Amino acid sequence: MDAMLIANEAIDSILKSNEGAILCKLDIEKTYDHVEWSFLVSVMEKMGFGEKWLRWIKWCLSTTSFFVLVNGTPSGFFQSSRGLRHGDPLSPYLFVIAMEALSCLLRRAICGGFLSTCQVRGRGVDGVKAISGLRVNMDKSELIPVGRVENVEDMATELGCKVGSLLHTYLEMSLGARFNSVAVWDGIEESFHKRLAMWKHQHIFKGGRITLIRSVLSSLPICLMSILHLPKVIRLRLE
Repeated sequence: MDAMLIANEAIDSILKSNEGAILCKLDIEKTYDHVEWSFLVSVMEKMGFGEKWLRWIKWCLSTTSFFVLVNGTPSGFFQSSRGLRHGDPLSPYLFVIAMEALSCLLRRAICGGFLSTCQVRGRGVDGVKAISGLRVNMDKSELIPVGRVENVEDMATELGCKVGSLLHTYLEMSLGARFNSVAVWDGIEESFHKRLAMWKHQHIFKGGRITLIRSVLSSLPICLMSILHLPKVIRLRLE
């Protein structure tokens, strides 16, 4: 929720100042699977985590084991050498810590004047991949102009990515839309329609539909409703 608010506040501030800026939407390939453990521990050391914390994290990472199903039968466990556990509530926080290195790299590039053009592509992005194991998929990444930005197409071509547009959906919120705008809820309404269309073709009996509505649909808007007021017109549409 904090990430949604910060992103929208930053865009709103840029638009009010009549200045131009570019949002970089980076797609990381196989996000959790490629995180190098040694790199993650090094970043945590730089951030000031104590020895006890580091031992705990190392233990959580190194005790992971997997098995492969062969004809429905486990073929034996094997250990992992990198990556974070899927479904572990700790993994998102560890990934954010790992990505802090990319943020630091971008800040240094800005302070050093290396981002005046797009020549950061080669050494910057590839450098992050070399030390962290994380690879940016430029084919799925986007540059999103905020305000008046010149030559954004040339920059996207140089980086090898696409040009996106504002009102881009980020964590179920439309970036660039006002908090009292109906457009903020477009993503939630679209999710409702998709779920209902899918259930319609499954011939679910009435009791099952009521259960799905109460357990699934009712939970979709909870995240946004915790920070924004639900407009009456949206409430009537969802009902």
